[in-house]
Amino acid sequence: MKNAILFFSLFISTFFFGQNVVPFIDFNYYFKSFENDNFRQIEFQRIKEYKAGDELVGYIDTKGNLRIYDGKERKDISNMNLQYQVSDHLLGYNIGSTLNMWDAGKLQTLTYYSQNYEVKDSIIVYEDTRFNSLNVYWNKTTYPLYTIIEGIYMPVAIGENILAFKDNGNFYKVFWNGDTYDLGVWNGAIEFQAGTDILCLNDPTTRTFAVFENGQFFDVEQFYIKKYKAGRGFVVYEDLNGNLMMYKNGSKTQLSNFSANFWEVKDDIVIWGENSYVYAYQNDAKIQVCNFTPKDYLLKNNVFAFRNIMGGVSALIDGKVHEITNQMDSEYEIYGNLVLVKLFNSSYIVFKNGRKFEN
Repeated sequence: MKNAILFFSLFISTFFFGQNVVPFIDFNYYFKSFENDNFRQIEFQRIKEYKAGDELVGYIDTKGNLRIYDGKERKDISNMNLQYQVSDHLLGYNIGSTLNMWDAGKLQTLTYYSQNYEVKDSIIVYEDTRFNSLNVYWNKTTYPLYTIIEGIYMPVAIGENILAFKDNGNFYKVFWNGDTYDLGVWNGAIEFQAGTDILCLNDPTTRTFAVFENGQFFDVEQFYIKKYKAGRGFVVYEDLNGNLMMYKNGSKTQLSNFSANFWEVKDDIVIWGENSYVYAYQNDAKIQVCNFTPKDYLLKNNVFAFRNIMGGVSALIDGKVHEITNQMDSEYEIYGNLVLVKLFNSSYIVFKNGRKFEN
């Protein structure tokens, strides 16, 4: 592997999280969505279930039909019994062995001989039993990863737009941005952690902790790491001294010099516990969030929503902790950079840009 080249760069970057739908079922069992600071009704009859991402929601209506709503229009997908998966940008569904997908308003059949598949933000990975091949859909194009005589298997790690897989010759490879990159042959298993545009691993050939980014493999540490996770363009890990470290853009940053009792990574945010305090690393800054360990929490995009000390819901957004409700046992979800909270009477609060919208 190539050694990591540490560099410093000044740059300005702005992230916009697409948020077209914030779906929920109200106390009248109407299926609604929050859009453009208003609540809109999607269905008047009770639906059976739904699965949603930031930009779309797929759902089974009262007749058992699969429909999709993307904040602009409602579209009928199928009137047959089926299974489906939804990410922030894509929907995949299979009718028997036929695997279909929805991408930016267009429907497409990927294969008539599907087996296992997985839908992520920018990719759909699937097994094709006709050719005994593993394939990935990315950016409106399908790429074959490998073909085998029998016994297809899914990749060893799948991120939002990147994956690691082993071909039929035990050759480990990485697929990213439409290209395949060789890692090496290894008979044993390698544990990858894949995020967005980056993945990390303990490289068994060099005995180092390494990352793949921008089409290259780099060594981050000259020894194995016990625990590591990948986010959006960065990785977080515990070094041999128990320090919590971040690798991003060629540089290493120490997040904590205490042994974190827990830590988690998702998309653009990192959280961890030091003694009785919980911290977050958001927008390149360390923030003290609370002086207790939340009973439960959610991470998505750049938002940290958690159960507050009163049993309600608070959220860290853009460096500030907001108390959304103190009503105990309220349910909550994150869509884009918004937080949706369900109260005990099936009324809802949407927290957006410091404002509460109630339905």
